[in-house]
Amino acid sequence: MADQQARLSWRDGTVPVSDQFDDPYFSIQDGLAETEHVFLAGNDLPGRFVPGFRIAELGFGTGLNMLAAWRAWEAAGQEGVLRFTSFEAFPMAPADMGKALEAFPALAPWTGRFLDKWQGSGACDLGSLQLEVVRGDARMSLPEWTGQADAWFLDGFSPAKNPELWGEALMAQVAAHTAPGGTAATYTAAGFVRRGLEAAGFDVTRIPGYGRKRHMTKAVLR
Repeated sequence: MADQQARLSWRDGTVPVSDQFDDPYFSIQDGLAETEHVFLAGNDLPGRFVPGFRIAELGFGTGLNMLAAWRAWEAAGQEGVLRFTSFEAFPMAPADMGKALEAFPALAPWTGRFLDKWQGSGACDLGSLQLEVVRGDARMSLPEWTGQADAWFLDGFSPAKNPELWGEALMAQVAAHTAPGGTAATYTAAGFVRRGLEAAGFDVTRIPGYGRKRHMTKAVLR
């Protein structure tokens, strides 16, 4: 699996859709606004930013969530480095990422800085953000990760289409790699995902989702 690349189709020429999971990579309404609502606000960011803050993510996709977090970090005037680790089984080719991210001109300065240095996986020094994308199945790679996160972006494809990235054992690994008082947020409010987070040790809250999604999930480690 580590050697597999994302296979894409394009909806309206702008929205990438995974052929593996038959699911779009971001909201057709406004992917950036959804990211800010779900993953930033859902983790109480940027209000919780402190020097050395650590974000981890399941599902790197186009890099949209990372870019939104990086923009928020710099806009907040934070000193030092934001650390961002993402786990991705099917990395997107950099050229496809560039095409997808054209949909978000507000991110263009960060997109350009990122794509200038991005090699497709591994570590990437972006100055104020230190990125690492761990390639392969998170069910195997996350248990081996030695880091911890202050906030998690749980952004796999739909649980109905990609249940492997939402299972109880993986949610337990998310909890095991979360700092005390750390948080997680996701666009889904699927019952089995919420139960898995609760079983892993999170206090779970269902809150209003973005756009046509009525609800989403935020979680705080007990």
